[in-house]
Amino acid sequence: MISQQELQGHWNQIKGQIKSKWGQISDNDLSQAEGNVERLIGFIQQKTGTARRDVEELLDRWTNDGSKQVNRMADSARQYAQQAGESVRQSYDEVSQQMRQGYEQAEETIRSRPAESISVAFGAGIITGVVLTLLMRSR
Repeated sequence: MISQQELQGHWNQIKGQIKSKWGQISDNDLSQAEGNVERLIGFIQQKTGTARRDVEELLDRWTNDGSKQVNRMADSARQYAQQAGESVRQSYDEVSQQMRQGYEQAEETIRSRPAESISVAFGAGIITGVVLTLLMRSR
């Protein structure tokens, strides 16, 4: 038989299924029974004439179906997270490799053309200094 915790955990789902199965059960009846398995079964029996055992079996089936659905959704989310993590790792590895290649190319350029490299660095330093000086004066 369904427990109080299961009923409370699946209340919205069960409430919708009860209203769908037994239209004569009102929202007021359901609100009076909320969280109390015995009271809920009593209301359903009283309003529908359905046997207690049948009501209990239906409630058990509905909660089990809901639990299976939650487990499927959790598995799906877990798989998505694993795929996303793997994608991030692959992207990181690709970017890391590109950065390494760029660094190696810069080292090779500096080794093969040291005078040009120093001139470019010196020019970049002068331009940076001029830009910073102009920015400081404009304040």
